[in-house]
Amino acid sequence: MIIKIGPSPSLEKHLLIVENTEQELPTWRSTLAPFMTEEPDQLPPNATNSTDCGEDVLLYGDTEKVVIGTVLSVITLLTIAGNGLVIISVCVVKKLRQPSNYLVVSLAAADLSVALAVMPFVIITDLVGGKWLFGEVFCNVFIAMDVMCCTASIMTLCVISVDRYLGITRPLTYPVRQDGKLMAKMVFVVWLLSASITLPPLFGWAKNVTVERMCLISQDFGYTIYSTGVAFYIPMTVMLVMYNRIYKAAKASAEKHRFMDFPRSYEQDGPYCIEAGGCGQYGTKRSKAAEECATLSKLLRRDRKNISIFKREQKAARTLGIIVGAFTFCWLPFFLMSTARPFICGSRCSCLPLRLERTLLWLGYTNSLINPLIYALFNRDLRTTFWNLLHCSYRNINRRLSAASMHEALKATEKHECIL
Repeated sequence: MIIKIGPSPSLEKHLLIVENTEQELPTWRSTLAPFMTEEPDQLPPNATNSTDCGEDVLLYGDTEKVVIGTVLSVITLLTIAGNGLVIISVCVVKKLRQPSNYLVVSLAAADLSVALAVMPFVIITDLVGGKWLFGEVFCNVFIAMDVMCCTASIMTLCVISVDRYLGITRPLTYPVRQDGKLMAKMVFVVWLLSASITLPPLFGWAKNVTVERMCLISQDFGYTIYSTGVAFYIPMTVMLVMYNRIYKAAKASAEKHRFMDFPRSYEQDGPYCIEAGGCGQYGTKRSKAAEECATLSKLLRRDRKNISIFKREQKAARTLGIIVGAFTFCWLPFFLMSTARPFICGSRCSCLPLRLERTLLWLGYTNSLINPLIYALFNRDLRTTFWNLLHCSYRNINRRLSAASMHEALKATEKHECIL
């Protein structure tokens, strides 16, 4: 006899619980403890694996790893070399040990710290596809170093722009007040403000994101506005204002000193003695030339000091314009992304493409490489020192720089006497 037994209500309930548990198992596995050691299934090269946060994990092929690693390593090494040369030059050459160069050394130290303490770990993280391999504790230390050094670099550029502006607009009073103690205090304040941005995540206001081998700065809305504002937007605004004022001052000086070009209109009648060695030539209208030269001499005697200020303004405007342009080009895209990310993805993690994030991050790091190149390009003494150090001609650098300065001073004096 066959007895047909139907499923009991308790058995159906038990089977339903088991089925629901199996369906929820992948979600439970995806929320394991941070930095778990289980490896994902093998994926083909260039594949993309999305984590629970929406962060892409990029798996590169061997060729891509070699290319990416080589490019990023070259950027890091050049950054170390350039900023190291700046620090060594200021320490070795007596002529460069001026209070204004304390800010240049602070900038080089911040950029050198980025290259030594931040870039190597970012390179390793990029080569493994964006996964953080150094643990949760070191993640907080790494973010603190990254934020502090990059912020110190940006703030130092801001202070340098203010220093250049005051040196141009107050040429008589500002250099007197610009002593070593004042510049040291300014450098200390810059690093103190930079450190203040790194403290909140370490003391519980806004915790950094450390889930599933991810190391990301805190995405708290209030902290994001505070950190990006203090670290970038306020310094950028100050730099743009300073550059605008220096540019206007240089433009006004250029209009004021247009008289320097007026002898060129008489070149067809006879050359004037503008360049050194040309004082023995005469034109067809000798009397008119003598009258115009006398007028020019009076103007030059009266405005000799203004001409010197005018040249400084022109050089400062050109140098600061390149600095501000390079700074904005390198860091603006990254900070726009950092500001918008919490409002797009939420405060838990990032949902932006990993390739975009890493590209913009390295574009910002490249500013640490550009800074010493800009100063070496527009500072003759620093450029000469670089050249001597790279050619191992470090002996008697101070004597050679003094001789070069003396030669230029004599040349300028001869040229000025010829004009008079």
